[in-house]
Amino acid sequence: MPQNKIFHFGVFEADPGSGELRKSGVRLRLPEQPFQGFLLLVERPGEVVSREELRQKLWPADTFVDFDHSLNTIINKLREMLGDSASSPRFVETLANRGYRFLPAVEVVTNLERRQAWRMPRPVRRTGQAETSQSRLRL
Repeated sequence: MPQNKIFHFGVFEADPGSGELRKSGVRLRLPEQPFQGFLLLVERPGEVVSREELRQKLWPADTFVDFDHSLNTIINKLREMLGDSASSPRFVETLANRGYRFLPAVEVVTNLERRQAWRMPRPVRRTGQAETSQSRLRL
């Protein structure tokens, strides 16, 4: 079974395997092409991703498109989904004539690690009373 990576940053997580971006567990609607551009940024936090790298990732070589307008639209869509802005970026920083940089730290986990975390027992709160299996169920 493949161990797909999940990218966590703040209240967000991106799952390349399912093509989903979630905020606090709620799935956000992000079309495939902006999601692929977003993954390129998230996979390299703190690094400059050039506009040319994004072009190569998002459009096949034989595609004719108004690249500047299309890429700007994709970046604006990403910022909208993240609640970010170009003037005071928290997530996607524009580097004029160079590209973009993903600013926050990103934690990478696998689906397997994620499933194991859900199976881990949760700590029992102690109330000073004798704990029984019945009292644990009420917590």
